[in-house]
Amino acid sequence: MSHARLSLVVLYSEHLEECRAFYAALGLPLVPEKHGTGPDHYAAELGETVVELYPAGGRPTGRARIGLDVEGAAADPPLTPGRHLLTDPDGRTVDVLAH
Repeated sequence: MSHARLSLVVLYSEHLEECRAFYAALGLPLVPEKHGTGPDHYAAELGETVVELYPAGGRPTGRARIGLDVEGAAADPPLTPGRHLLTDPDGRTVDVLAH
């Protein structure tokens, strides 16, 4: 049994505002943040895990597959119950399970 837990996910984005809108529409409570002289970015707390969206700033964004469980009726547009494979504005696959 592992004693590790996921506490932070940082997604670098070439399309920061579009990604913010995409994930916010799925129900992530993203708020603007800035730490010291660092870049403006967005963060959401999902239980004990923090998800942050940062501008790529020349970093490669790479590919990742993300899984989210969401309240489908609260999504914008609403999602029917079940599994949906979506693509965020940076081309990442987002595997959404709508309840």
